[in-house]
Amino acid sequence: MTSETATSILKLSARDTARKVATGDLRAVDVAAAFLEVCEAREPAVQAWKHLSAEEVLAEATRLDEAGASGPLAGVTVGVKDVIDTKTMPTGYGSEIYEGFYSYWDAPCVVLSRSADALIMGKTVSTEFAMSHPGKTRNPYNPEHTPGGSSSGSCAAVSAGMVHVAFGTQTAGSIVRPAAYCGVTGYKPTFGTLDASGVKVLSHNLDTLGLIGRDVRDVAWVTAQVAARPGLEVQGEPAKPVVGLFRTSRWELAEPAAVAAMETAERRLKDAGVTVRVVEVADGFDRLHQAHHGIMGWETTQAIAYERLHHWDRLGGNTKDFLTLLGTATLDDYEAAKAEVIRQRETLHGLMDGLDVLVTPPAPGTAPEGLSVTGAPVFNTPWTTMQVPCLSLPVELHGGLPTGIQVVGRYGEDSRMLYAAAYIEAVLGFSDRLY
Repeated sequence: MTSETATSILKLSARDTARKVATGDLRAVDVAAAFLEVCEAREPAVQAWKHLSAEEVLAEATRLDEAGASGPLAGVTVGVKDVIDTKTMPTGYGSEIYEGFYSYWDAPCVVLSRSADALIMGKTVSTEFAMSHPGKTRNPYNPEHTPGGSSSGSCAAVSAGMVHVAFGTQTAGSIVRPAAYCGVTGYKPTFGTLDASGVKVLSHNLDTLGLIGRDVRDVAWVTAQVAARPGLEVQGEPAKPVVGLFRTSRWELAEPAAVAAMETAERRLKDAGVTVRVVEVADGFDRLHQAHHGIMGWETTQAIAYERLHHWDRLGGNTKDFLTLLGTATLDDYEAAKAEVIRQRETLHGLMDGLDVLVTPPAPGTAPEGLSVTGAPVFNTPWTTMQVPCLSLPVELHGGLPTGIQVVGRYGEDSRMLYAAAYIEAVLGFSDRLY
């Protein structure tokens, strides 16, 4: 395969790749070879993979070709976060405790992707148990900066052009924030849209399985196939949305780069004739941060009981600190938090009356320097707590690092949000991708 052929393959969207493989215009083994070349070139610097075997990937691609792969995801390259169970690849949950562990099954998202003829490339690095203790992954735009977390490897792998899409999980801000840091699209669907069975549990009311990809149409389309929800696919030309500019109750924590990205997005949207309205923060919105602590604290303390009680000395320092903090949540906090979520979700629907989506920051600023922290989820936790759909879009570079916006929709109205996000993405016209 010539370098020109490889380049043309790599520039195809997930959608176009699947169409070409299914019709026989492109071989899955050529897709695999092209992406493995990128992995070989970029992995030493980025370190996005926990498990990647070229031999396994090429064997699977050969099998797809010999079987005449024609499934909806034929030949689409997929990364799987290391907190998601896989039978034929190790699942370490980002922790030394489970080093070399193999699950006895594949999580539904893996099974369904494979049954649709996707090409599972490997397992991507996660922070320990998808909490705050970082892994080895570096930001593809600058290896001296974090890629964010906890879906560190998934976001970095897509950003570096190693895969079309990758599965991630979000319990606070673990899809949207690292996607923003890495200049890619991170989609956290409405809670439960994708079956999260087989994901290492932190919080059964917050853990959300989602997808990181190159653009809105790819993440919407792949999610539609895996979740068997065809209505999520963005088709045709989206209508011009009505957008609410929402700075949240923690706007004072937004750094100059985040402020500039919001201002750029607002200006470009208005120049394109989009109606943009400033939405005032509703009373009580800030209580969602405490509600998140109440829910995650109570549920995670129980979900990680085995590791906490039997392997405390093997946990990372950040994990220990986080579990200690979470352990302060009481049953009263937990019950009050769940009631608060219901109230705030109802308030949000009223707040969004006449709007298609809200636009808000995805992170306080650009990716922090160093690898000891993964950034703060302060602009993510309210939406995760309310279980509503949200998605990150890159806007521009600030000091060589991506900045972006977060698009938020109503609970259960993912399709409406995705169509609006696709329109906004086209208006923003981010052109500094690495692939």
